[in-house]
Amino acid sequence: MLNPEIKSKINQLWDRFWSGGIANPLTAIEQISYLLFIKRLEETDKKKKLSLFAGSIPNKITLKRALKTDYTSDEKLEYKKYVGIKTLSKETLKWSQFSTITDKELKLEHVAKNVFPFIQTLNGQVFPFSKSMKDAVFIIPKPSLLDDAIKLIDGIYDEIKKQQAGGQVFHDTLGDIYEYLLNEIARSGKNGQFRTPRHIIRLIVELVDPTENDKICDPTSGTAGFLVGAYQHIITKLTSSKFLLAEDENGFTTGVKGDKIKNNRTWTKLHTKTFYGFDFDPTMVRLGLMNLMLHDITHPHIEQMDTLSKKYDKYEKPGTYSIILANPPFKGSIDRDDKGVMRIESNKTELLFIDRIIRMLSIGGKAGVIIPDGVLFGSSNAHQEVRKLLLQTCELKAVISMPSGVFKPYAGVSTAILVFDKRANEIKKPASDGKNWHTKKVWFYKMESDGYSLDDNRRLLGDKPLPVIIKEFKNSLNNYKLSIDRKKIHFFVPIVEIINNKYDLSLNKYKEFEYNSVEYTPPKQILSTLIEMEKEILAGMNSLNELIK
Repeated sequence: MLNPEIKSKINQLWDRFWSGGIANPLTAIEQISYLLFIKRLEETDKKKKLSLFAGSIPNKITLKRALKTDYTSDEKLEYKKYVGIKTLSKETLKWSQFSTITDKELKLEHVAKNVFPFIQTLNGQVFPFSKSMKDAVFIIPKPSLLDDAIKLIDGIYDEIKKQQAGGQVFHDTLGDIYEYLLNEIARSGKNGQFRTPRHIIRLIVELVDPTENDKICDPTSGTAGFLVGAYQHIITKLTSSKFLLAEDENGFTTGVKGDKIKNNRTWTKLHTKTFYGFDFDPTMVRLGLMNLMLHDITHPHIEQMDTLSKKYDKYEKPGTYSIILANPPFKGSIDRDDKGVMRIESNKTELLFIDRIIRMLSIGGKAGVIIPDGVLFGSSNAHQEVRKLLLQTCELKAVISMPSGVFKPYAGVSTAILVFDKRANEIKKPASDGKNWHTKKVWFYKMESDGYSLDDNRRLLGDKPLPVIIKEFKNSLNNYKLSIDRKKIHFFVPIVEIINNKYDLSLNKYKEFEYNSVEYTPPKQILSTLIEMEKEILAGMNSLNELIK
């Protein structure tokens, strides 16, 4: 959790960028990300040196190991200098060196002309973030702004180290800081960019329940919120109860130690071969990579790519991932000439992404996806075909209808969450009664509140409804009889009924509403009462008239 001092420094950082001429939050956080990356490079380098040389004087074998590692040539020079070999060094490119330059104009010139170009040339295999830096531009315009930003970032790091003394995990706090920074994008809604609310991400991840053995992907990753959420979920499951943090404002408990992981290979897999994402916006790719790295995922894999395109078809084969978590863009369309291989005849992205996600999943893989309500009941052939595909080849476990205010203030569209497992690539001869379909019944849930007010202010309310949804979901899957009453907020619907309704998946199609009969007074009786009242008024007025002389 972030203490008030850290939040204050982050807010000061935003204020300085605003007053320093960078008013767009998306641009500001991108420039802040570059500075954090430069700061992190030196911190990472220190850790590597300590792990290589801790507890002993470097010898020829240790030196050989250092020089054989897959670092850039410049890093090798740093290692040579560390072990006492006299050679050229680039010490002045380190944060600890240039941050002490007292001449502010010289500091800005050095960072812009030397430090920033250097990080753009780093080996992308070693530092994934640097791979996305090819087209990045350093645009901090004022020496005073850079100087203040450096001091504030150093101050934030000092506060993190103080929290460490209290038992907080360094990378957990660092990740929280970046999430706090990203919230400014959510509040601003600039450039059409906004993030899936963190508590909704947590809900979906809990429903899908990824493990350390999964290969996890978000095909429209944005700032990588789903991937971070999946990582935190896995670490929480692998943390002993004595290390669990206090319950958060949404009713979820988070662990950060992962102390149940005893095998270093498991940690290596989590940090290097578990989390994957795609986004066509290069800025989002950079923000997503930085978000993952600051949550201690050392080698995240986020590529700049449209996963609906032909380019993606060539990039990756179907069935690559065991978990997919996504909030694809709504109401978009794709150029027909650029569209990849699809089973759905449509250019609507909200339909094509469902097809694509099913293809990306391995057999037995699981997905949690946010979709606009129109996908659930749309009457076009494409809408019906995508729902049919979902019900046949997958086991659609849940449709959770969310209130329209979840994405306010920047979108008021009604949405739903689909939770499903992939069971087959296709069914050659699907039975009309659904007997050989992989979905046998679907659990519907009406989310009446997500714990926040549904207006533009999105104030936190007192209740904590999301953990209740998770509990009801798990209980209902284990006991069908708990969800057969359609007058309740959750219930099952058998596949046959859904087929007969043209695969309609909207909750209101199947919910039974209770109507309380109300007896109204007959109109004639109401009129008679009004006439009597009018007579009384007239009599009173006549009496008053007689009193007036």
